[in-house]
Amino acid sequence: MAIQINLDVMMAKRKMSVTQLASDVGITMANISILKTGKAKAIRFSTLEKICSVLNCQPGDILEYVPDKK
Repeated sequence: MAIQINLDVMMAKRKMSVTQLASDVGITMANISILKTGKAKAIRFSTLEKICSVLNCQPGDILEYVPDKK
């Protein structure tokens, strides 16, 4: 997939655990883990907005376009 999720990087910078982020954002730890590992196929803008608010970052800090190698 051409979109890379760098949630783990931002969480490490903010010294935040999956448990704490899930609680603060209001979604399950399983959903945070899916995002963190890059296995998510989609994310709601409302969820992205909450994550950015909690981590005090921009969407571009979490999402990155990396072209597929062909």
